[in-house]
Amino acid sequence: MKKLLLALALSSVFAPVIAEPIKPSDYNTLHAMGCMLLQECTDGVIEIKSMRDLEKHYGQDYTISPVEFNELIKASNGAGVKVYLAPNKYFLAMNRGVYHTVGNNFFLNEDYMNDSAQLMSVMRHEGWHAVQDCMAGTINNTMIAIVHDEDDVPQFWKDIAEDTYPANVLPWEQEAMWAGRVENMTLNALRVCGSDKKLWEVYEPTPLTRKYLVEQGYIK
Repeated sequence: MKKLLLALALSSVFAPVIAEPIKPSDYNTLHAMGCMLLQECTDGVIEIKSMRDLEKHYGQDYTISPVEFNELIKASNGAGVKVYLAPNKYFLAMNRGVYHTVGNNFFLNEDYMNDSAQLMSVMRHEGWHAVQDCMAGTINNTMIAIVHDEDDVPQFWKDIAEDTYPANVLPWEQEAMWAGRVENMTLNALRVCGSDKKLWEVYEPTPLTRKYLVEQGYIK
């Protein structure tokens, strides 16, 4: 039960670590990432409130419509989640984004977000981890729960996830990878998270997620 409902996705979800002023030798380590997640390290970190913020930052236009992106920001904020752009030095190598279950914020790696396709994929992916946080009863906890039955996840994304992540986080990461490539999938779920409805009232929970929600008193 614990293994299936709780996970720390090594590239996407991290528990807080001791935050101290970091040195260049700390860059691109878990220490640097933890410092950013705890919002102790803020050098170069900016909150993103619309695509216009990114356009100003990079001095470029994007090839995608800003509608879904801006709505993702709005829905994230409505669910209690803020979105930040942060320097690469705070991320592990090749890590494009990270969601923090304690702070309920997610951070985008500045080195990759000038690309339209990567921007939308990471926004949806990390936003989906916030959805999983919401599915675990409330976004204001440190737990995450899968939203869809594993059989519903397309095999293509299962295969990619298996090549990318360790086995203990596959259920969470494979559906986040799926959501990262589906227009409005994350957006629609985040809107529910920020509404008066419970996510499990709109998305039928998996048997184990339902069992957890009942045991914790979220479902009577």
